Amino acid sequence: MRPGHDAFGRRLIIATATLLSFVTPSLLAQWLNYREPGVPRTADGKVDLSAPTPKAPDGKPDLSGVWESERGYVFDLAKDLKPGDVEMLPWAKTLQAEREATNHRDDPLGRCMPPGVPRIDMSSAPTMPHPFKIVQTPKLLMLLYETSSNSTFRQVYLDGRRLPLDPQPTWLGYSIGHWEGDTLVVETTGFNGLSPVDTLKQHPQSDAAHVTERFRRTDFGHLEIGITINDPKAYVKPWSAKVPVHLLPDSDLIETFCENEKDLIHAIP
Repeated sequence: MRPGHDAFGRRLIIATATLLSFVTPSLLAQWLNYREPGVPRTADGKVDLSAPTPKAPDGKPDLSGVWESERGYVFDLAKDLKPGDVEMLPWAKTLQAEREATNHRDDPLGRCMPPGVPRIDMSSAPTMPHPFKIVQTPKLLMLLYETSSNSTFRQVYLDGRRLPLDPQPTWLGYSIGHWEGDTLVVETTGFNGLSPVDTLKQHPQSDAAHVTERFRRTDFGHLEIGITINDPKAYVKPWSAKVPVHLLPDSDLIETFCENEKDLIHAIP
């Protein structure tokens, strides 16, 4: 464990407790004990997570489902990479060090802002997981998020349109996708540059960032997201990571809202 993780964990628990005081999940509104039809199951009724990848009506792999990323990547997206794989420009390196030293107390997430991309795909914490839901159609893929700020969504257009040339900067950017074999390649640009790439390491992201995500469902219960960060304002060269994701069968998202928040930003000194 790297130095600072224990302190961060304690502060994260405090922050999570504070967060729960103003986030209002509809815990009692979930469908309990609901068995989703059409799901492959073993003889004892459990979901067969190793069953083959399902297909959509158009023959493409069906990515639909409620998913949760493996823990740790939201803290440090580069945790599996070698030293030198992520080379920050001087200003970005200075900013990253400052943010990490202060335990990300200025993180926009502490003010109920969206986690940004790709962090939103990995938005889970030791005490409070935040799954996301994929709804797939031939021309549009919807990503619905249960985050620690507010429920939000992304639209990935599969209709052949191009990325906007002069977009209004946003937290989650603008996304288009296309299929390469059994992999959905999603490209996103148009960021406002305010959200870091991850939570603990606080790798910066500028408004010039181009994020490429490669979604591949390896079997019924597992998804893999390959992420490439191409941000010439912040990094010497593009860098990539791979995030494992697992299915949450017979489950669904819950509603989360950040209302009149005034305390969380002070919970991480």
